[in-house]
Amino acid sequence: MTNRYTRTAITLHWTIALLIFAAFPLGVYMHDLPLSPNKLQLYSYHKWIGVTIFLLAVLRMAWRITHRPPPLPGMQRWEKIAAHATHYLLYVLIFAIPLSGWLMSSAKGVQTVWFGVLPLPNLVSKSKELGELLKEVHESLNFLMLGLVFAHVGAALKHHFIERDDILARMIPSLKRTS
Repeated sequence: MTNRYTRTAITLHWTIALLIFAAFPLGVYMHDLPLSPNKLQLYSYHKWIGVTIFLLAVLRMAWRITHRPPPLPGMQRWEKIAAHATHYLLYVLIFAIPLSGWLMSSAKGVQTVWFGVLPLPNLVSKSKELGELLKEVHESLNFLMLGLVFAHVGAALKHHFIERDDILARMIPSLKRTS
């Protein structure tokens, strides 16, 4: 068994990561803008990114189910538990966040149209109260994701620069071990 992820897993990981790094600040920025054509266009971009993340998450999960990840190197038991828990929660969130946004749009009566071409069905009936609740859920899940991403990146950097193991090189094939 190799100590690296497959090219497909690496490509899906970094593509989803880049999309999250685009969607999160866009969501924060557009949130408080006054209603305008520009704000509506930004919301469309945000939704397009979210739907794309959701679809890539489906592919990533299918790949993950059929391809075992490389084993973790020698780590303390608590670190392995934390790594597995963080990865599990990140997987849950790459599904839950786009889904909560889609549900919120549906509840607010605003259809999601992927890339301005493919209209997605509304998942719930229009409801102001449900829309506001789902807005809070969507925002909370995003900030939870932000915290987990910081922990994930911090742990990877700790392993690379302090532990000097191959954890980070498993996801960046061109990276050389630091020891």
